[in-house]
Amino acid sequence: MGILGRWLLLLGLAVLALQLYLAGRILLMNVLDPGSTTFQRSEALRILRTQGQLPWRQDWQDLSAISPQLARAVIASEDAGFVDHSGIDWDAVDKAWERNEKAEARAAKRAQAKPAKVVGGSTISQQLAKNLFLSGERNLARKAQEALITLELELFLSKSRILEIYLNHVEWGEGVFGAEAAARHYFRIPAKQLGSAQAARLAVMLPAPKRFEKRPGSPYLSGRTATIQARMPAVELP
Repeated sequence: MGILGRWLLLLGLAVLALQLYLAGRILLMNVLDPGSTTFQRSEALRILRTQGQLPWRQDWQDLSAISPQLARAVIASEDAGFVDHSGIDWDAVDKAWERNEKAEARAAKRAQAKPAKVVGGSTISQQLAKNLFLSGERNLARKAQEALITLELELFLSKSRILEIYLNHVEWGEGVFGAEAAARHYFRIPAKQLGSAQAARLAVMLPAPKRFEKRPGSPYLSGRTATIQARMPAVELP
């Protein structure tokens, strides 16, 4: 075996070791609640650097201690096919791709200096995979790793456990993570007591929580909240 072959073998073994390590971490999540995510740690460092202190709100709650209204709202807003897909919603990916191509074509016609906004098709499982283990880089290798982690999450954890971890670690504002912290921060109540309108409002914030935290009176936030609230009764929970 030549030098190139040895390097390729070492690379392959390193990739395999990484996947086994991640699979082991995910398996442990069946019995151990993850303490923090890669995204949370990067956010904590950023806040410390910019503010010189770390205002942080997070309080883990079992899924049974979180209002089912919030679970329904998040699924309705973020991933309508959550209970049915195997981690990656290919129909949503295709639709997002088509929207992005149309947006890029319109931008090209207008000769815009900045690129068109990219619309994603990430499922709850994909978002959790990214937040748990990955950086914010956007490249093919990172997307491939995200897909692998997503499939491992779906293979080793139940849908309800994936949702539970997601709801406890997703960002809901500057230093605000998880359903309990969000409910107390915005409504001064525990997550168990969230009503349908409150839950819908929190769910709508998820794509850009820091922006909506600063603009609570946003017309989009109010309009989208009503839409999500109307969809919630039809949502199936895992």
